[in-house]
Amino acid sequence: MRLRPVRFGAVLVPVLTLLLACTSGGADDSTSSGPTATGSPAPTTSVRPGPVGKFADWPSYHGDALRTGYAATMPAAAGKLQVVENDDLDGAVYASPLVIGGRVVVATENDSVYALDDGRVVWRAHLGTPAPQTQLPCGNIFPLGITGTPVFHDGTIYVVAEFAGSPPRHELFALRSSDGQVAWHRSVDLPGADPAAMQERGALTVAGGRVWVPFGGLFGDCGDYKGRVIGLPLDGSGAPLAYTVPTAREGGIWAPPGPVWDGSHLYVEVGNGASSSGDPYDKSDSVLAITTGAELAQFFAPTTWPEDNAGDLDLGTQSPSIVGRWIVAVGKRGTAYVLDRTDLGGIGGEVSSTDLCTSFGGTAQLGEQVFVPCTDGVRAVRVDASGQLQELWHADSDVWGSPVVGGGRVWALNPDSGTLYALDPATGAVVDSEDVGETSRFATPAIYGNHLFVPTLDGLTVVASS
Repeated sequence: MRLRPVRFGAVLVPVLTLLLACTSGGADDSTSSGPTATGSPAPTTSVRPGPVGKFADWPSYHGDALRTGYAATMPAAAGKLQVVENDDLDGAVYASPLVIGGRVVVATENDSVYALDDGRVVWRAHLGTPAPQTQLPCGNIFPLGITGTPVFHDGTIYVVAEFAGSPPRHELFALRSSDGQVAWHRSVDLPGADPAAMQERGALTVAGGRVWVPFGGLFGDCGDYKGRVIGLPLDGSGAPLAYTVPTAREGGIWAPPGPVWDGSHLYVEVGNGASSSGDPYDKSDSVLAITTGAELAQFFAPTTWPEDNAGDLDLGTQSPSIVGRWIVAVGKRGTAYVLDRTDLGGIGGEVSSTDLCTSFGGTAQLGEQVFVPCTDGVRAVRVDASGQLQELWHADSDVWGSPVVGGGRVWALNPDSGTLYALDPATGAVVDSEDVGETSRFATPAIYGNHLFVPTLDGLTVVASS
């Protein structure tokens, strides 16, 4: 990567901005007529060395389809953490960044996607106008644009944007990673739910020749929404497939990691649904295994599912963690369940369970260890050969964000203070920390080389680990 110094307010390098007029109106399926190149102010930058090609890409939430959050090629962390770049973008960043060949891809709530190279804007695709608070029945993200983490596959970045409208609408875009041009875009608002009440917060997943988009509801659980996973062919052609949670209302699939793909099934955790005591089980408060034909293959639900639904104590705050044969599922109630991936067991069919913690966000993994983002501090657990769960350590309560692993450290945020922490993976002790700026509750870093890319409410902060 060749460094090109830039500063706000003075264009010292050419910057490409893609103003995509084709997205100003709704369309189920169309191809961009091409971008308009204009000048645009660029973020501030500083030196961020590192050879391209030496390190593994980070093409999806937590780096892979299993959401392990493990960067095997990250060099051993040494020395004091240091912020080496602060990039002010055009909106808050809730999605995790991607890193593709050393180029960082960042999506904002202003419906923009950036490609950055050492802080230089290589391209910016502005997809439309996000939904303002006045058009949303509830929620806590305003305006509401791109929230779910995009996914990269075979030269294409897939991303879902929410647009202003009556009602607001959601569209899936396929962008060329080389220049941000729109290859195609399609609506992902299907019948049976109110688009204004639906939210695309979970990360996208590529599986079985399709890109999969999860949906839940807005903060506040208002309106007519239903949990749903929609699959569209990677080339944008053909009919969508969809699995919708068979509940009268709610049952959101909203956890930030999105569906987890093990090469055979998509695994999701589902939030509270409409059924409670005395009602038929409606696949809410569950772990579901869904085929690439959008059919339900297996499910698990705790025996407490009616009480969980009634008390908002469901499993929907996380995505499942796959550890070999086992699946670890944790949610709001505080119980950690270990399931057999060959047979999820139905209602009450767990292999084991233990009181662990209330958990929100995405886990990380290193071998048999799972690092869980608990509201009172990250915990490390291990699943043994018989499916029993052992707690290994409990980090300080200040460290509770969704962790990632690399360079001999566990990395996790305190979103309240805007602090990134480096933990010893053997003990959970804090080794180092660095201020990164205000972040969203579910912010999680991406890793490339010895750098951590932290999404903030202003844009992106880059931290060097050595």
